[in-house]
Amino acid sequence: MDVQKIEAFVRVWAALLLLLTACLVGLDTQSKYIFYVDRKITYKELHALGALVYVASAAAGYNLLQLGRSVFVSRYLGNSKGSYRYLAWVSYLLDQMVVYIAFGTNSAAVEHSVLALSGMKEFQWMKWCNKFTRFCFQIGGALVSGYAACALMVLATSISAFNLFRLYSSEKFLRLKSA
Repeated sequence: MDVQKIEAFVRVWAALLLLLTACLVGLDTQSKYIFYVDRKITYKELHALGALVYVASAAAGYNLLQLGRSVFVSRYLGNSKGSYRYLAWVSYLLDQMVVYIAFGTNSAAVEHSVLALSGMKEFQWMKWCNKFTRFCFQIGGALVSGYAACALMVLATSISAFNLFRLYSSEKFLRLKSA
């Protein structure tokens, strides 16, 4: 199988999983009567979940843009390896940055979700998941989806690194291969 096809497959699935993460978190809401008061909980209650919605959406859009770039380069530029060396560097560095930001945001959302799951008596934070179970299960599914998307983006980044470093010679340090 061709490297461009594998990259396209990985980027499409990463974008779909990131979109699923953003939708699961962004559309998750639950209402319940607690002490005769209707309490509605959404992702906006935990700021890390709000950040996760925006970062997952932006990362999905980025992966779709990179997919378009990959299709354009493979279809219209052919094998002129030296001419898009800088584009390969920018692509590699942006891939790294998006993976790190998405993983960090997902990890922050996990940390906040653990606080919602267990509560903290010292700060008088109540446990949410014993009252809002559907909300917590949906957030848990979104977090698993987010980590799966991060794993796929790591794979896309390694493909991007392969596409970049195959342009350079193995005998001479940072010299382009001769045509």
